[in-house]
Amino acid sequence: MNLIFKNAIIVDANSSFNNKAVDIIVEGGIIKKIGAGLTADGFDVIELDNLHISNGWFDSSVSFGEPGYEDRETLANGLNVAAKSGFTDIALQPNANPIADKQADIAFLISKAQNAATSLHPIGALTKSSEGKDIAELFDMKNAGAVAFGDYNKSLQDAGLLKIALQYAQDFDGLVIAYAQDDKIKGKGVVHEGEVSTRLGLKGIPTLAEELQIVRNLYLLEYTGGKLHIPTISTAKSVQLIKEAKAKGLNVTCSVSVHHLVFTDEVLTEFDSRYKVTPPLRPETERQALIAGVLDGTIDVITTDHNPIDIENKKLEFDLAKDGTVGLESAFGALQTVLPLEVIVEKLTVGKTIFGLQQSLIAEGATASFTLFNPDGAWTFNKQNILSKSKNSAFLNKEMKGKAYGVYNKGKLILG
Repeated sequence: MNLIFKNAIIVDANSSFNNKAVDIIVEGGIIKKIGAGLTADGFDVIELDNLHISNGWFDSSVSFGEPGYEDRETLANGLNVAAKSGFTDIALQPNANPIADKQADIAFLISKAQNAATSLHPIGALTKSSEGKDIAELFDMKNAGAVAFGDYNKSLQDAGLLKIALQYAQDFDGLVIAYAQDDKIKGKGVVHEGEVSTRLGLKGIPTLAEELQIVRNLYLLEYTGGKLHIPTISTAKSVQLIKEAKAKGLNVTCSVSVHHLVFTDEVLTEFDSRYKVTPPLRPETERQALIAGVLDGTIDVITTDHNPIDIENKKLEFDLAKDGTVGLESAFGALQTVLPLEVIVEKLTVGKTIFGLQQSLIAEGATASFTLFNPDGAWTFNKQNILSKSKNSAFLNKEMKGKAYGVYNKGKLILG
C-alpha cells in the first residue's frame, strides 16, 4: 500500500519536523519523503481533518480473552480495537485460560496476531498458572517472544520468590513486573478506604496495601539488581517511593492507568460496578499526585489497563463484580482532559524502550509506524463508541477532547 499523508502535523519531540505541517510519502511501508507540497503519482492520498501524526502508541497492559474467554474478547477483534484506538503496539497480559506461562502459549499468541496491523507483544506469567508458588519458564518464554514477566493484578506475596525471579531474569535481561498489593492488608476491601467507603458502607482498601508492597519490592530490587516494572500505581506515597528509588539509581519503572488519572472515588456514589477496578480509584489528592508524577517524569508510562469483563461477571452487586474496565477506545480523548498533548504522546510511546521494543522514527528511510489523530474537538463517549465485545467502560458519558483516527503499521492502514 503506497500512500501520501497530506498536511500532517508531526508530534515528536525528537524530530526536526516537530509541530510542522508536512506531507509524508510512504512506499512499501517505508517513509520515502517528508516535506511540504509533495506529490506522488499513483499513490493513495490520505487527507483527514486536522491530521496529527506521532510515533506509534504502545499500551503496556492490555487484557483480551482468547484463549478461553472469547466471550469477553477475541484476539482479532481486540487488536482491531487497539488499531482504531491509535495503538500500533500492545503488551498482552497472560490472564487468559490457560494462563500464558509456557513457550507454546507465547508462540500461539504471536502466531494468531501476526496478520494484524497492531503488533502484539505477550507478557509471560511470572509464576506457573499465576499462582505465586513456582517460577514459570521465563527463559523459554523470552526466546519465544515474551517481552516481560508478571502475574496480572496479583502481587507476589512470597518475597523469596520475587528475589529469585529478579536474580534469574538478569541472565537474559528480562523485565520483571511486580503488581503491588499486600493481600492481607487489602483483606476483603473493594474500594479505597476513606470518606467515600465509610459513607457507602463498603469495605475499604488502605493506600498502605500498595505502598508497603512497593517498599518491599524496592528493597528486593536494591539487593538483587535487575529490572523491575511496577504497574498501575495509585497513591501519592507510591510516586514518592519510586522517585526516591530512581534517585538512588535503581532500575525501576512504573505506570499509571488512564482511569486513575481521570476519576476519583467520588464516582462510586451510585455503586456502579463499571468503576470497580484494581487498584481502587482514590481521592482527588492522590489523583493530583499521580498527574504530578507524570509531569515530573517519575511515572514513565500511561496504560489503559484495558480489561474486558463479560456482563455476567460485571453487572452484579458491587462486592461480587469483577474488577476492570475497557479503556483502549477512550484513552486519548480522556487523557486530553487532564494532560498536555506532548506529555500524552511521550507517555504512550516511551514504553516501547522499557519493554525492549524498537522505537519507531518519523524520518526518511525509516519503517512507517504511525498513530493518526485529531487533538481538537469536544465530544461525549457513549456505548456506540465501544468497539470491544465487552462493554464495561468506566468512561461512558464522559466528556472527551480529540479522537484517534487509527494507525499505519506493518504496511496496513486502519482507520476508525
